[in-house]
Amino acid sequence: MCSYPRPQGPDSFDVLRRERESAGYLQHLQLCSGCGPIAVMYFTCCSQTGRKHDDDALLWADVRGGRREPDQIRSAQLQRGGTEGFGSPSPLPSRTRPLQTPRMRRSLLVLALYFSSVASLKVCSFNVRSFGENKVNKPDVLDIITKCIKRCDIMLMMEIKDTKGQALPQLMSHLNSGSGKKKNEFEFVISERLGRKSYKEQYAFIYRQRLVSPKAVYQYPDTQSGDEDAFSREPFVVWFSSPKTAVKEFVFIAIHTTPVLAVREIDELYDVQQDVKKQWTSQNFVFMGDFNAACGYVPKKQWRNIRLRSNDSFAWLIDDRTDTTVKNSTKCAYDRVVLHGDEMIEAVNQSSVEVFDFKTAYNLTEEQALAVSDHFPIGFSISAASPRCRRCRLRSRTGRSSSILRRESGG
Repeated sequence: MCSYPRPQGPDSFDVLRRERESAGYLQHLQLCSGCGPIAVMYFTCCSQTGRKHDDDALLWADVRGGRREPDQIRSAQLQRGGTEGFGSPSPLPSRTRPLQTPRMRRSLLVLALYFSSVASLKVCSFNVRSFGENKVNKPDVLDIITKCIKRCDIMLMMEIKDTKGQALPQLMSHLNSGSGKKKNEFEFVISERLGRKSYKEQYAFIYRQRLVSPKAVYQYPDTQSGDEDAFSREPFVVWFSSPKTAVKEFVFIAIHTTPVLAVREIDELYDVQQDVKKQWTSQNFVFMGDFNAACGYVPKKQWRNIRLRSNDSFAWLIDDRTDTTVKNSTKCAYDRVVLHGDEMIEAVNQSSVEVFDFKTAYNLTEEQALAVSDHFPIGFSISAASPRCRRCRLRSRTGRSSSILRRESGG
């Protein structure tokens, strides 16, 4: 019995039909918001049961991919006893029968392997409010945090308050348990404990090591002449190598601002980037974290004073009207992602930007969700290496940004 979800009629492949003239079958299965690889694996798995319904589904995929004409499908259906018209697979019969050619099965396996190698890289950011031993020792909370991390290939975790240095290793052990592999699926890099006086936090990047690896790590010293100690928690900077994506390396700058100092600290990220450019050669930057960039902490009139916002070379992925908070009583775009560098901006799939509502996804009450965090994770995907993929990019070769990156605040 196939364990993959069954495509629900022809609509499952509408993205292929709409775009086939401009791109082609393989490319648009890749771009189909995650449905392409699932569809391929579904066909591969279900072809082993030999259901007539699944034979038809494969034929429709061929049509939408431009490899077959409708009359060929009609002929194939009639040969197998089908009576349905174009656009509708045959109903599931009570008996099963083998696929007619081994060649089709081989092709499906090749497609499955193809998609496993070209899947986009999912990047996420999560303020896991006051993460420490208390949360690790609550199985239900730990399970939700683990599920959120496993959805992503790189996860920035913020607000780690782990004075004994034990909570994150316990989380990693839980995250890697059951993988059945000698080598851990996930690894991490963590900052030093940061903060003024006795209050300290840490940043950590948890990453899937078969996909990416850190090239270098840099803790911003915050000693710029005439502007020392600009940050309460200095940005943590990691340079990643990512051989399977359209952009092969990129720098992440993590930040958790102090709310009352949000305007100054977001603006100072420009200086952080300039400093990092002196250390490393990368031109691809991702600023992300809890900016506290909403709900009074950044007044509308102040946006013009923030260089990351007033300079058009920076692309903001989360707009000012988005809610990244768990409480029903708040609606604030605290958590943000900002991109810099033409190659970096081109590599991001516009439709992939998300706020992951784990409360709804995992059927939690507000109280249960708040036990995990008062923030939802945010995320986006970096496109796989594919020279043919252009329509899915946020920015064209001309350098003009897409409308979703423009600022509603007027800043």
